[in-house]
Formats: sequence, C-alpha cells, structure tokens
Amino acid sequence: MIKLRDIDKYIDSRFQRTFILKGVNLDVQQGEFLTIMGPSGAGKSTLMNIIGMLDEPSAGEYYFFDEPVHKMKEKQKSDMHKNYIGFIFQAYHLIDELTVYENIETPLLYKGVSGSQRKSMVAEMLDRFNMVAKKDLFPEQLSGGQQQLVGIARAIVGQPKLLLADEPTGNLHSDQGKQIMEIFKKLNEEGITIIQVTHSEENARYGKRIIKVADGAVVEDNLVLERV
Repeated sequence: MIKLRDIDKYIDSRFQRTFILKGVNLDVQQGEFLTIMGPSGAGKSTLMNIIGMLDEPSAGEYYFFDEPVHKMKEKQKSDMHKNYIGFIFQAYHLIDELTVYENIETPLLYKGVSGSQRKSMVAEMLDRFNMVAKKDLFPEQLSGGQQQLVGIARAIVGQPKLLLADEPTGNLHSDQGKQIMEIFKKLNEEGITIIQVTHSEENARYGKRIIKVADGAVVEDNLVLERV
C-alpha cells in the first residue's frame, strides 16, 4: 500500500543543509497497524505528514497503491488525500465555530457527497460514538476525550483506506486514552490501515509493528509479539 524509498527531508540555509529525515525506506501493507516511536525532534511528525501528503519530501520516491506520489501535481495529491486518508491530531483541530455534527460533516462536503448521503453517514458516526445527544454542541462544550472522538469520527466518516494518528491520546487521561486505542483496534480489525505516532509503550502494543526513528532515520523495525 505504501512504499517509501530513500526519503530525505531537509532545510537549506545559506551555509548548510539540515536533515529532518534521511534515507528513510518503509513498506506498509494494507490492513497493518503500525506505530512510529522515537524521541522529540526525531522526524516522526514530518514522516507522518509526508505519508499523509501534507508535506513533500526533498528527495526520494513515495508510492501509494503503486501510484508515484512524488511525481503528482498538487491537485492529484489533494484528491488522493481527500479520498483515501483520514488524519487525527493530538490537538484535535476541530473547527470551533462548527457544531459536532458540522465538524464530522466537513470532509464529506469537500468530497462532494450528496446531502441525503451526508446525513446518513454523519448519523452513523454519531450513533457509533454515542454522540447523538451532543450533535448540536460546539467543541468548547466538550471534554478532551469527547473532542477526540469527534476528531476520529471526522477522520473516518469518508471511509478512508489509511488512518494517520499523531499522538492521538497525548492530551487525554489514561481511561480516555484507552478508549481511543480500543476504537483504533476495532477500526483496524474492520480493515482500515493505521499508522500512529506515540510515546506510549502501552499504546504501541495495540499495533502489529513498531518502527523506531532517531535523528531522521529508521533505526528499528520490529513485530509486536504480545498485542493488547
């Protein structure tokens, strides 16, 4: 599903080139649940943003379902992102002026889904996450855990093939974090490919594989022996 070959990301200043990622090679199969770990500043989020087509590598090749992303124009990449990828962030990134219902509906508007279809797709998400009673509330009226549930609903309402989660439980207390991880586990069992960045060893064990990144390079790639 995902093939990264010799991916570099660097910033050039007048006198030197600073590497954020260097020579990254990575294969991810459809249906995998992969965790990326590593110290702050190791390049984890940059790697996620490149996989999610929110950022471009400085060098190297990226294939998504055998399509060469590194050769695509912005419009093609934007369409791929819209149709295949859901993104969940540590800071939720909900739109403050929109209700729970409207936040979940937003990606469907971008995709041009018809009104009646949007209604049923959003209703299904509200039902799945027990948010029907909160559909008319605004993000500031929700707890952190509830906001992240809305973030997940928004990310998966368009039925993406790939879900990217960048420190998804970073702002939550442990019970809420566990609830989010159990949801990921179920989504993965339903066939969604998941790549998460986390500092938590416990959350990492929900996945099938752990990639460790240090100084912009993949230094370990291990299967998880005991899954949660």
